[in-house]
Amino acid sequence: MGWLYLAAAALEAALLFLGPWAVPWGRLLLSDYTYLALLAMHLAAGVLLAALARGGRRPRLRLILPEPLFLLALLFFLFTYIYALNANMDYVQRFMASGGAVRLALDTRRERLAAVVRYLPLAAAGLAAYLWPRLRRNKARRGSGAARWALPLTLASAALSCLSFPSFAALDGLGFLSFFALVPLFLVVEASSLMRGWLYTVAYGVLSGMLVSFWLGTYSLVTLQLATMVLMLAYALYFLPALWLVRRLSSLRFLGLALSWLLFEYLRSIGYWGYPWGLWGTAQYRFLTLTQVAELAGVWGVSFVVLLFNAGLAAVLGALDRGRGLSRSLPAPLSAFGLLAACLVFGLWSRARIEGEPITKTVRLALVQQNTDPRKEDYNATFATLRRLTDQAMLQSPELVVWSETAFVPNIRRWSKEDPEREPLARLVREFLGYQRGLGAWLLTGNDDYELRSGPGGEEVRLDYNGAVLFDPEGRRVATYHKLHLVPFTEYFPFEKQLPGLYRWLLSFDVYLWEPGRERLIFRHPRLAFFTPICFEDSFPDDIRRFVLEGGEAIVNISNDYWSLHEAEAKQHAVNASFRAVENRRPLLRSTASGLTCYVDIDGDFLASTPYYANNFLIADVVFRPERKSLYTRWGDWLPQAAAAALAVLALLSLLPGARKRL
Repeated sequence: MGWLYLAAAALEAALLFLGPWAVPWGRLLLSDYTYLALLAMHLAAGVLLAALARGGRRPRLRLILPEPLFLLALLFFLFTYIYALNANMDYVQRFMASGGAVRLALDTRRERLAAVVRYLPLAAAGLAAYLWPRLRRNKARRGSGAARWALPLTLASAALSCLSFPSFAALDGLGFLSFFALVPLFLVVEASSLMRGWLYTVAYGVLSGMLVSFWLGTYSLVTLQLATMVLMLAYALYFLPALWLVRRLSSLRFLGLALSWLLFEYLRSIGYWGYPWGLWGTAQYRFLTLTQVAELAGVWGVSFVVLLFNAGLAAVLGALDRGRGLSRSLPAPLSAFGLLAACLVFGLWSRARIEGEPITKTVRLALVQQNTDPRKEDYNATFATLRRLTDQAMLQSPELVVWSETAFVPNIRRWSKEDPEREPLARLVREFLGYQRGLGAWLLTGNDDYELRSGPGGEEVRLDYNGAVLFDPEGRRVATYHKLHLVPFTEYFPFEKQLPGLYRWLLSFDVYLWEPGRERLIFRHPRLAFFTPICFEDSFPDDIRRFVLEGGEAIVNISNDYWSLHEAEAKQHAVNASFRAVENRRPLLRSTASGLTCYVDIDGDFLASTPYYANNFLIADVVFRPERKSLYTRWGDWLPQAAAAALAVLALLSLLPGARKRL
């Protein structure tokens, strides 16, 4: 095995100096240093294992060392392969040409080939070194198979998790896999020591996160790096104490696992760092009978059903793996099946109740999808496309026209005050305002906005916002909403003073930062009170719930998903948002630059949508029924908060003498 590592390291070392992937030694980047460190680790492992083998010893080290080396090589390969998507982006090529600290090939294919050549030989050496001793000793070894094959089981969980959601492999997702996806990992956690189970869980979290959200590679030049590091840190900090608690339980271990994962989903979805993507409940978006439980407990209720099912099945398989009887493990799957059955009964009743409710009004909206990335395309060309599509939509007499996030980029508030004869952007704004007045309809558009305020020294400070602006048929600017929940690091960074180095690093990668809004604004149309979460704001359950409590009748999301260059991101985004309709029993409308422009009914059913990556518009006749507040709207995130309380009680009880056997 030592010579295998040495051969792979020697091959990669030669490529550092020769061939098309040779490193420019005069200008090393951070990515070069990390690759050199990885190569040095493989070289050191080869020397160590070869030296020990020559001494006639077969230490336990040869069973342990291949796993972290293989995982590191795999993680670096996935990161580099995904990041290669940026090679086709015009703005990235311009950034590199200006001296930016990024080095990529001229196209994605060549950059992905570079990732394969650089990392896969190292990963292959690690995998071979992992498999060889286990295959040779497989018949002689006894004990838990999950412990012996922990690495492939962890990888299986990561792959099944990815496939459960809309992905590059299946755009609609294979939601049924989510009921089994975590079983291999739960078996590993059960069969391994605390530290090994923790390391496998962290590895699973990073791998599955990168696979599910692979499209983050094109959001900005820093998003994939930061998201991966934050995800690794979140899994590492949370699951060490969580798994410690789970291991102290006996008959309730399956419940502890389900509650722990549910609480983790919740914690990683709130606050500045919140990223509510890949929540287990969202994988069931097509299983409408089950998803109705979101009215009671939010998406967390659906997640808990899935997690408990995984934990119950793992309890049974784990008992069989260790050669124990099934009598003590049977309550786990029975509890999971019982909860699932109860939720399905509620779902059937709930959908029948909705169908039986009278329709109180119908409002017609036109959702325009211009199929451009507004910030990177010519503003005049984008505006021309918006006008053409809107004129076609007006033939069907919509009561409200909705354009996407920053569909019209030039700041209307600013450039409407400038001389249009001297400023091209002022001229474009004048054309927009004239067109809107002649439209004779209400129009909502995404647009940059700003306000001037006095700074601490009395100086004038300009605050920039990502906004949504509503115009009435007479051309008056009725109201403006400023995005409240900005994307961390790439839209908002509040730690400039505490972390000045990171702040300067973000700016060096062309990150443009906004100011967060301060008001939950409800737009008042003559026939409709609605609110406009911008972009990924529609993925935060509690944020949308608070808008509904302010009087919102409909959720009108505006997004720009064009940048992702892949339908999977757009589908994941729409799926996440669809749960807000069920949770609050409010219709959801989404107008995207190019993504999934769609209309979702209050039971989560996608009633209509436009094709991906096409100039198009959607006429949605939105149906309203008698308004009521759901349990989730009134109580909020009570289920994950109850999970936190239950885990705290279990932790305290497990410390009592003799209590562990009873728990």
